[in-house]
Amino acid sequence: MLALTRVLVVHHDIDVADQEVDSLRRLGYTVAQCSGPTANTCPILNGGRCALADNADVMVYDAWASGDMDGSSCLIEGLRRTHPRVPIVLTFPGMGLADFDDAPELGIVTLFGQPTGVNMDAAIRRAISSLAPAFA
Repeated sequence: MLALTRVLVVHHDIDVADQEVDSLRRLGYTVAQCSGPTANTCPILNGGRCALADNADVMVYDAWASGDMDGSSCLIEGLRRTHPRVPIVLTFPGMGLADFDDAPELGIVTLFGQPTGVNMDAAIRRAISSLAPAFA
């Protein structure tokens, strides 16, 4: 775990989100949680900034949080535009998004399959280290 790393977990399934949050907290991360645009009004999709993302060192984001592929692509593009210094770990229970499968140069790292604490920790480390040289 990276010292005092603040993680924003965004997932449309509250039970999965709770599991992810619990796993990351057990590893020592400070974690905030959001249900995403299917449950809330999303400032990113409305052209604004997200206060939760503003306070995060990294986001662990359900790639399907918006409910469909087009919405997910728009959401991820909006996150990169408004929060370019916050790396993103995209979690996929199955197939990925064609445009965002793995783009460490953009601070986007994919995590396919079960997002266990160990898997999320490794992906978070990779995402933070991949984006850090661009802003050094």
